[in-house]
Amino acid sequence: MEIAGATLRADLSGALVWDEQRLIVISDLHLEKGSSFASRGTLLPPFDTVATLRRLAAVVAHYNPRTVIALGDSFHDRDAHTRLSGDDRACIANLQIGRDWIWITGNHDPAPRGIGGEVVDEVTLGAVTFRHEPTGARGEIAGHLHPKARVVTRARTLERRCFVSDGERAVMPAFGAYAGGLSVRDAAFARLFPKRAFIAHVMGDTRLHTIAAARCY
Repeated sequence: MEIAGATLRADLSGALVWDEQRLIVISDLHLEKGSSFASRGTLLPPFDTVATLRRLAAVVAHYNPRTVIALGDSFHDRDAHTRLSGDDRACIANLQIGRDWIWITGNHDPAPRGIGGEVVDEVTLGAVTFRHEPTGARGEIAGHLHPKARVVTRARTLERRCFVSDGERAVMPAFGAYAGGLSVRDAAFARLFPKRAFIAHVMGDTRLHTIAAARCY
């Protein structure tokens, strides 16, 4: 995947890998979403944080990055980090050992403090800027919208999370186990990609499927 001249790889896990920088990016973990819903009377199985961190740990172990950037909404609400179990907190601490860890602020978690790493509003490396909410700027890699695409096959119709990019900018899928999705046919994507000239890199069962925008509509 080319973003403003930089070459990155979309991983089936939902992470984005920049080999040259030894960097991985994940977006919208929404840790403790289950406990947030439970506090408002909507009961969900309380295993989303464990499942999300387990997948993240596998990605970090596989790529051994020098830097990890979490693109905002890493926690589902501003108090979510206080509800982490001891084991989950230890998992996050272990993942940060020996590498730079950057939490970008999101609209759900404006200041995820006290969990290690550095908290910033955005990060720029060369021509690439990492932020939570997409603006459509060239070189931007953002999250927030949780893109998903509908794929029609002979046997069935599927909706799966996806990366969306036109070579100049990209929107990442949500990484969190309980994070939902917004169809790439939504007007929010039309504003970012006005010519509908994007590619959806759709997360299948065993590989990514590259689909032109026209097929998504």
